Amino acid sequence: MTYYRHHLFFCTNKRAEGAERPSCGHCDSARLRTYAKARLKELGLAGAGKARANTASCLDRCEEGPCLVVYPESVWYTFVDEADIDEIIESHLIGGKPVERLRLPDRPDKT
Repeated sequence: MTYYRHHLFFCTNKRAEGAERPSCGHCDSARLRTYAKARLKELGLAGAGKARANTASCLDRCEEGPCLVVYPESVWYTFVDEADIDEIIESHLIGGKPVERLRLPDRPDKT
């Protein structure tokens, strides 16, 4: 058993205004990570043997919108608001079923 059953890493990287690539930090990702962390605590899902929501620097999927990855399953998500975070927590973490409508491809496009 791992220390955390689920580990959520939220990209909160902020590039300078006018940068060539977008960044998750300009899409409210830090605030939504804070929301996820509070929601996990509220639901009794936070802590050792349960889940943890962490800040990550650039996860290098900038063009796909704000992103987070859930381990140990290695499921990548994009999100835009609290409802998306709630759905990820309820469906994936509690129910064991990834949220397909928010899921990012597992592998980069090979084109």
